Amino acid sequence: MPKSAGMLHGGRENAGVKFSSCVGTKGMQYETSSVDFKSQKGKKTVALDPSPPPKDTLLPWPQHQNANGLRRRKRDWVIPPINVPENSRGPFPQQLVRIRSDKDNDIPIRYSITGVGADQPPMEVFSIDSMSGRMYVTRPMDREEHASYHLRAHAVDMNGNKVENPIDLYIYVIDMNDNRPEFINQVYNGSVDEGSKPGTYVMTVTANDADDSTTANGMVRYRIVTQTPQSPSQNMFTINSETGDIVTVAAGLDREKVQQYTVIVQATDMEGNLNYGLSNTATAIITVTDVNDNPPEFTASTFAGEVPENRMETVVANLTVMDRDQPHSPNWNAVYRIISGDPSGHFSVRTDPVTNEGMVTVVKAVDYELNRAFMLTVMVSNQAPLASGIQMSFQSTAGVTISVMDINEAPYFPSNHKLIRLEEGVPPGTVLTTFSAVDPDRFMQQAVRYSKLSDPANWLHINATNGQITTAAVLDRESLYTKNNVYEATFLAADNGIPPASGTGTLQIYLIDINDNAPELLPKEAQICEKPNLNAINITAADADVDPNIGPYVFELPFVPAAVRKNWTITRLNGDYAQLRLRILYLEAGMYDVPIIVTDSGNPPLSNTSIIKVKVCPCDDNGDCTTIGAVAAAGLSTGAIVAILICILILLTMVLLFVVWMKRREKERHTKQLLIDPEDDVRDNILKYDEEGGGEEDQDYDLSQLQQPEAMGHVPSKAPGVRRVDERPVGAEPQYPIRPMVPHPGDIGDFINEGLRAADNDPTAPPYDSLLVFDYEGSGSTAGSVSSLNSSSSGDQDYDYLNDWGPRFKKLADMYGGGEED
Repeated sequence: MPKSAGMLHGGRENAGVKFSSCVGTKGMQYETSSVDFKSQKGKKTVALDPSPPPKDTLLPWPQHQNANGLRRRKRDWVIPPINVPENSRGPFPQQLVRIRSDKDNDIPIRYSITGVGADQPPMEVFSIDSMSGRMYVTRPMDREEHASYHLRAHAVDMNGNKVENPIDLYIYVIDMNDNRPEFINQVYNGSVDEGSKPGTYVMTVTANDADDSTTANGMVRYRIVTQTPQSPSQNMFTINSETGDIVTVAAGLDREKVQQYTVIVQATDMEGNLNYGLSNTATAIITVTDVNDNPPEFTASTFAGEVPENRMETVVANLTVMDRDQPHSPNWNAVYRIISGDPSGHFSVRTDPVTNEGMVTVVKAVDYELNRAFMLTVMVSNQAPLASGIQMSFQSTAGVTISVMDINEAPYFPSNHKLIRLEEGVPPGTVLTTFSAVDPDRFMQQAVRYSKLSDPANWLHINATNGQITTAAVLDRESLYTKNNVYEATFLAADNGIPPASGTGTLQIYLIDINDNAPELLPKEAQICEKPNLNAINITAADADVDPNIGPYVFELPFVPAAVRKNWTITRLNGDYAQLRLRILYLEAGMYDVPIIVTDSGNPPLSNTSIIKVKVCPCDDNGDCTTIGAVAAAGLSTGAIVAILICILILLTMVLLFVVWMKRREKERHTKQLLIDPEDDVRDNILKYDEEGGGEEDQDYDLSQLQQPEAMGHVPSKAPGVRRVDERPVGAEPQYPIRPMVPHPGDIGDFINEGLRAADNDPTAPPYDSLLVFDYEGSGSTAGSVSSLNSSSSGDQDYDYLNDWGPRFKKLADMYGGGEED
């Protein structure tokens, strides 16, 4: 072992490796001194030797036995950290340290390093020469990315076997001032109330420096560079150099003069040293917020307006104010209040939200006859209270003069609705009351006229001059026009002003009941068993009158006819009800009209004889009419009932047979085939041609002579009243059958036959009662003409077959066959 190897305390020699370091700083290179590994409290530390650095430093290796066979305990080795400045300019790779095992004299050793920066991201920041053990940094370091690295150095033989235990290497990147302070925001916004005292906090600005905050490189200081505007002082604000708090330093902030300040703030590291530190700036915008330090003031001391009487929700005057505070804020919004001149509360002053003007509005109608003018005193203030020390201005109060204009007011009825009470049934012409109106226009000489506006039953009459009301018909409490004993009519009172005005009044007449309605028996119909003592009929009465002109009622049977009292009896239950029963043991089933006299308790009492229709029928054990018995009671015998049922059954059978027949006929119509092929159907294929043209030999002739024979100049005009035989007669045309929209195949034959019959009987259908007369057709045609046909025909030609073609061809047969003309 070399002599430079470190010795343990106690004089024992320690095995190890040589360690040498070469670090460049600011272009200078130095070599680390040799180190001795000495024990201190159970750990091994590295002690620097000021002597010139050796080439090698021993690393620890596994324990060795001494001469006495004792094994000493292995301890950890503490290697001092390696400091590397960031942003080194190189050249790279730059040697940092050399590690070497003392066993490399015996066997070849391979060295390697592991950890972040070596074989872990970021990769290959550090490298090592595997043979010499020299470790290098390969590129400039950045402390802001990695402030330190922890690597492990390994020594193995050529076979990869571990020769020495790994040692820890700690590399620290030395910080350089390479980062400027950065503000969190480039623009900061703050606010401060106007009139604030010096020392009022405004806002805080913050800048961060990525350099080491424990050194001057990362220690930031703040200062204000400029302030805009510099009014009323160029130093209205100051900033805490360490915290960045901005506060006011001078008085005189006034929003009405300066609404906003722009302050440039500078942050400098190196504890604010402007010569060595790096700086950055940000903008602080300080808004001076409004306080209510300006009371609102009227633009005039007096205002005027006018309003028609009886008009509401009308703006009569606009009050304008001036306020220098911030518009549309509580410090600017005006609030108006009437402090005098309106004890009855006819007016209110509302604020226009846009213009801030006060709108004097009528909220309670004014009367010219009571008040011709108003003198109001209005005071204005803000929604927000005035700032401390600010007093109201004398211009915050103004006077408002409002003139009332007289208009023609409608007459009114002082007692509306007016209620009177009287008995019903008073005769026509009875004076009921005087329903007069009052004209409020005391300063106008006007007359009032009265008329009816609503009189549903037409019972009343009103005097047009004085409003006296009399009856025009008998008043009836039981009328449909009376509701809850009250009859209501409406009257109109109109003056003769310009323009005329009118008012309405309602008269209510409470009608007191008199006994003018006789009671009516209820019910009108009932049924009872033909045997007595099984059931009875409960009867009562209804009276249109009211108490005391109604019940208790008296029910009794008349003496005539005598059979009524013989067959029936009435038993009184109470004042309103009685029971009708059979007096005899048996009464034949049927319908009976039983007269009953009902008398009310009015003064004088009224009686009425009512008929109740009683159905007497056989009953079952429960006292209910049986079905057969009910029918028998209605007057039908058993034979009649059976006959009715048989008739109903026959009728239903006939209806069923008719429906079946219709269904079968409809089925046959759908299954019947077409008489002809649809492609040959003449109804769909007939083409109409206006002109057929001549034959081959007729092409040189004028066909217009055939089309318009009357146009020929050499043909003489026919005499008046003479009709051509080929003209269509004028007369009523017969009705031809209409072809159905969706023809059924079975209807084609019927349609053709019906059309044929209609055409045969139609005198207006060609040919028209005679042979058609043809004009000149030209010469040279092999077809010839009708006359040539006539001349070439032999006298014994048989035309009888034309008679079989119908009435229209029979005339031709008679003409050519020599028969007698029709």
